[in-house]
Order: sequence, then structure tokens, then C-alpha cells
Amino acid sequence: MVIGGGLAGLAASVALAEAGWRVRLFEQRPFLGGRAASYVLPDGEHIDNCQHVTFGCCTNLEDFYRRVGAGEKIKFFDRLLLLDPEGRRGEMHAGILPAPFHMTGSFLTFSPLAWKDKLWIARAFYSILESGGHPPDVDEPGGISMLEWLRRHKQTAAAISRFWRVVLVSALSEELDRIDARYGIAVFWKAVLSNKTGYRMGVPGVALGDLYEGCRASIEQKGGEVIFRSPLRGLRIKNGKLIAALFDDGREETADAFVLALPHLALSELLSDSVKQADPALRNLDKIIDAPITGVHFWFDRQVMSEPFIALLETTTQWIFNKTALYAASGPAATPGKGQYLQLVISASYDLLPKPRQEIIDLCLKEIHHALPVSREAVLTKATVIKEAAATFSPQPGVDRWRPIQETSIGGLFLAGDWTATGWPATMEGAVRSGYLAAEAVLRLAGTPQQFLLPDLKPDGLAGLWAKS
Repeated sequence: MVIGGGLAGLAASVALAEAGWRVRLFEQRPFLGGRAASYVLPDGEHIDNCQHVTFGCCTNLEDFYRRVGAGEKIKFFDRLLLLDPEGRRGEMHAGILPAPFHMTGSFLTFSPLAWKDKLWIARAFYSILESGGHPPDVDEPGGISMLEWLRRHKQTAAAISRFWRVVLVSALSEELDRIDARYGIAVFWKAVLSNKTGYRMGVPGVALGDLYEGCRASIEQKGGEVIFRSPLRGLRIKNGKLIAALFDDGREETADAFVLALPHLALSELLSDSVKQADPALRNLDKIIDAPITGVHFWFDRQVMSEPFIALLETTTQWIFNKTALYAASGPAATPGKGQYLQLVISASYDLLPKPRQEIIDLCLKEIHHALPVSREAVLTKATVIKEAAATFSPQPGVDRWRPIQETSIGGLFLAGDWTATGWPATMEGAVRSGYLAAEAVLRLAGTPQQFLLPDLKPDGLAGLWAKS
């Protein structure tokens, strides 16, 4: 039995179904996807709760999409466009050189940064490179923040705000002073330095809900079942073993193994104090904190943007995604003369949580008008704001000491979720990894071990010389 139909629960369910188990997946909502889901507005418009993307280095997420037949619904882009407040555009893309020098050309011509900024960034890159992605100065007890690491490596204010922050706040959904330096450095090692294709951004060409159409089929074709509108109400644990899950109307469901793919705080509320105190891995779930993401959706009466997406520097709005173009069946450009739908993403949006909807719309629209001058002549026909106060767990320094492994000391109880120990931060890749690891734990204890987890993208080019050192 798998409880929770987010990416972690789906990955565990699909893996176990492929291993020959009859899987019953229980989801409290009427749709799958968890935090990476779609909503329907009152006028019938389908929107994503927030824009989710993948990268070339996300090997397990790519594998999961392949398993459920969604691989071709992801469109990968080789060029990342960034825009500073002065209107200068910078572009990051791979050139002809091998890794880790593949982005040298675009980095040197990146106009939002001065030569001094680039020099110090290059020196920090060398620290990451010569250590194979794990500089020794990040291993302090309790960890150190990414901001502290950058300061120790003498990064300029512009380098921090116009380079490091724009990448890491978006990738890890947290501010630099709250990011464990190990994770911040891992992003640049895995996605930028170690492999020539790791940085490529994959964006769904369909609504997030459409990505999971194949998940239900994958489970049911193997004899399994997906049960919606079934919130978990409790757990029956006896003699150190989980024997039943409790649902509404006093219904109890039994299984040979239970994979709980729930948010960490929801799991903590379900477990009794005695159970948590008996298992050190479950005792500290409350110490893992959440981080928010806000999505702002704009519909204009005409085309205001031709690029598929663009990152803004030193603004509240971090990314603009051209949903009209991304959803188009042909070509990257929207159809001239017709309306356009843009989705804006603000990660670590603590300051926006208390603000009213209209204030957020006004703030973001002002930034859109500045970044995209043609939008000043357009009419905003519709707008909405979606705040996810607990969008991800915060990769705070030292957080790994609180993250439990997927196998617990309670018989029959397994965990899945990006917040469990995966070696990755709160990403869709981390969620899929946790689901695969939970499935492996179930099969291992059942005496039928099977491996689903794929290794990280292998370093290529000259980067492999440092990776082996």
C-alpha cells in the first residue's frame, strides 16, 4: 500500500508494480501529482500550482517519466536567457569545449556581470572543481550556509545577486543564508561543471496534471488500484509493527508493506509521541522546516514575449514562463495577434505570504512592464496568485541530520518524500529518488531485492579527471 499520490508515492508505486507487487495507491485529493499538480479555475482554465522544471542532471526523474510514458512531454532547452534591471541580456549555453569549460564562451560574454565578478566566480568554480564537487570547507559541524561559503571565497555583491542567487534560489527554493553550502555547491557541480548536458532545462509542454496520466495506467495494468479522496486518518501499530491504515468512516486497510509518501509534518502528526521517541529517525521530523513558493499567472490580450522563458535579475519575479509558447504544438513562438499566458515564479517567497493578492499582482505587473516593454500596451485580461506556504522543505545548514532513511524501525512502515534521505535537496529528482529507494527497501526486506535508483549523471570531458581525484 502506498499512501500519497505525489511524485514520491507515484515513483514507489510504479516501481513496485513493475516488480510484480499489487499496489494500492491512496490519495486524499481527486488527482495525482501532489505539489506538482494542476488546478482548474472557475472559468475552466487549467493552471499549474507552480512551474516545475527538470535538468539534464536529473537522471531518476527522466527515468520515471520514461516509465510512465511522459518523456516526450518534456521539452529541453540548450540556452538559458537572463535579463538585468538595466535591460542587458545574458545567455548561458554550452560551446564546443569539453566539460568543465563548455560554458566558458557564454560566461565571458555574460553582460550583466563585470570582469571582476567573473574572476571571483571562476575562482570559486575552481574550488568546486578541484574537490570533485565537495570542497572540504563545507564539512563543519552543523554545516555552513551557501552565503557564508561565498563570502569566504570573496564573491562580489554583484556575483552573489546576479549569478549565485538567481540559480540557487530557483533550484533550491530557499535564500542563500538558509541553504546548506553542500547543496548549493552540488547544484553547480552536477548541473554546470561536471557534464556538458547537465544544465539543459526541461520544461513540460503540457499541464502538470497531464504528465501523470500514464501513472495510473501503469499501476492498474499490473493489477493495482488508485483510490482518490482517501485521506489517511491514523495508523494502527501493534508490537512494533504497522498492521493497518485508518481512513474515513472507521475503514481499516491492511497490507504486507506500507509506504507513506506524505509531507513530513503530516507524518509527524500521525505518529504517537511514544513511536517517535522510540525511533531516533522519526524523532526530529518537526525540525525540518518548510519554504514557500508563489506562482503568479497573467493572461494578456496579445503577445508580449517571444522567448519560452526568461530569468529576471534583482527583482521579486525570478522567472517568467511563456506558457502559450510552451503549450503550442509547433514552434517556440506564440501565435501573433492572439492572447498570451505567462506564469511567474517566486521561490522562497516569504515576503509575499502576508501580502494581499492584488498587491502581488501589481508588484509583478510593474516588473513585467519593465522587463517586457511591449507589455505596457497590452491589456491584462486575467490574473491569479497561488501561494504554496509549504512548497518544499528548506535545505537549511545541517538539515541532513534530521532526514530519515526510507526504512524505519517499525515493521512494515516505509517512507518516501523528497524530505527523506536521498542525497538530493527538495527537487522532483529528490522525490523520485525517495520513491525508488522506498521500493528497493520493501523488496529487499521481502527477499526479492531489485535496483531502481540510477546514479548521478556521469562526469564527462575533462571534468572526469577531477571527479576521480
